[in-house]
Amino acid sequence: MMHRRTLAAALATMLLAAGCTTTGTGTTPRQDAEGPAELLFWNTGSDEQAAAMQVAADRYKELHQDVTIKVQAIAWDDGHAKVLTAATSRSGPDIVSGGLSWGIEFGELGGMIDLNGYDVSQAKQQTRPELWNSITSPGGAVYGIPMDMTLYVFYYRPDLLQKAGVGAPPATWAELFTAVDKLKASGVPTPLVEEWGTFEWLPWFNYLKQAGGSLYSDDCTQVTINSEQAVLATTTWADQYRKYGVPKATVDVGAGLAKGEYAMAIGASYLAGGFDSGQPELKGKWQTAPLPTGPAGAGSFVGGKIVGAMSYTEHPQAAADFVKWLYTDEAVEILQREVFTRGGELYISPRPELLAKANASDNLRQTLQTTLNSVTGPPNCKGWETSGAEVSKRLQAVVNDNADPRTALAEAAAVMQGNLG
Repeated sequence: MMHRRTLAAALATMLLAAGCTTTGTGTTPRQDAEGPAELLFWNTGSDEQAAAMQVAADRYKELHQDVTIKVQAIAWDDGHAKVLTAATSRSGPDIVSGGLSWGIEFGELGGMIDLNGYDVSQAKQQTRPELWNSITSPGGAVYGIPMDMTLYVFYYRPDLLQKAGVGAPPATWAELFTAVDKLKASGVPTPLVEEWGTFEWLPWFNYLKQAGGSLYSDDCTQVTINSEQAVLATTTWADQYRKYGVPKATVDVGAGLAKGEYAMAIGASYLAGGFDSGQPELKGKWQTAPLPTGPAGAGSFVGGKIVGAMSYTEHPQAAADFVKWLYTDEAVEILQREVFTRGGELYISPRPELLAKANASDNLRQTLQTTLNSVTGPPNCKGWETSGAEVSKRLQAVVNDNADPRTALAEAAAVMQGNLG
């Protein structure tokens, strides 16, 4: 199987040979083909999410009679490979959504349009800068704009905490691990679980930010993962598993909270929508809070999806116009309603002021609003997409093989530096 980087290099060569302009920091927008536009949109995620997006696309059709958009779901498991193949063959969808880092990755290869040529300034003004920075290439190109956000949330059972003598959700690292000990003593088998990148770099990244560390310098010229702050973060993250019994495997958070097997969970915001419908006995028994803080204060990862247009589409203006329309009040309202109705999931728009209209409890809205004040997106530095899995392996060695955190981080830094170039 061809390695992703090798395949990416091949893609770049093919696009160059085909006369496609690799945009870098800007491209003169192409003219749309004449006649009505029929656009295919590959929406990475579930069938229910695609169905929700189709409702939005159908409304767009009512407003723009010459534009028809068909939405198809592609799975996260092979979505990256499918979009890469489409770009290589220069056939497939006109519009795609996917991971926040996909835009830069495919855009720098010439596979996606730089939306700066289609005036996305208003969307930039409406998006939190931490999120916008994550989708902007070091050269300033914007190959996909944020379509939604996923935040980390601290879920807990107040009744179990109270029974264990924990009066409030833990606000600091120290309070978190004290609570774990008390809950364990009170009979909760697994007091704390992680969900969303359970044993990968994502949960570790939260500790890194709370410790004051970073992956790269702000200008992407230096790898900074081998800092003393990162050593502290890595040691604390590893202790979750080594000392406090956090499972390394993915768990069913809702079922565990419902049964009282878990009392606290650090997980993705999309979980919240399914707790009450999937576990009726849990209704009214769970609450949320921001993640506990570290020595540098609050901090957590923000993820989500980008949406952008492929460079070979015959209707770049029509595709870009629809991408921008997804930021309107009407489009956000449709997606908030339809994503929840069809899949029981919480849709969080990249426009934070519309969080007040999300289908969530007051407690959850407050948690999300507070969390948004201290989020950091994935780095936009060259090579991170390739480095992430290798960084996870070095971190896991600290837990699995008792590797020294400094050594593990030095090895991770070497990998990242090599990919940074």
